[in-house]
Amino acid sequence: MSKYTLHINGKAHTLDLAPDTPLLWALRDTLGLVGTKYGCGIGQCGACTVHVDGVPTRSCITPAAALSGKKITTIEGLDAHASHPLQQAWVELDVPQCGYCQAGQIMTAAALLKEHPQPDDQQIDDAMGGNLCRCATYIRIRAGIHRAAALASNKKGAK
Repeated sequence: MSKYTLHINGKAHTLDLAPDTPLLWALRDTLGLVGTKYGCGIGQCGACTVHVDGVPTRSCITPAAALSGKKITTIEGLDAHASHPLQQAWVELDVPQCGYCQAGQIMTAAALLKEHPQPDDQQIDDAMGGNLCRCATYIRIRAGIHRAAALASNKKGAK
């Protein structure tokens, strides 16, 4: 075991972890941040997606030890009041069915909207293609992303 300082959701956390501990388990088991889900364990489904320095990253295959000095954001850190435009859109449009994959979907979509504030369907499909939804709510996810883009645009226009 070794000590690692990780910067998660704006706070520094010094954790005593084995060097090969995936970030997912550090988040869930050590810190109690359970919004990030375990899906496949091999980085293929996207349920465990978090941001590392703003880039969507599969936390199930990323060793926590490799993230010293990096800024990590989980679904809990996306917005302290759960009022990010994506979170608002997800509720407004009732996007999830079972909801298991939705934290990863939202985190991937947040990175997309940062890069493309008004994405077209192809940009959404390209960005979200690696996130699996067992309930196949892809049409609602796409609609939610478009709605979040409109909400974000309206917020900027109101300022």
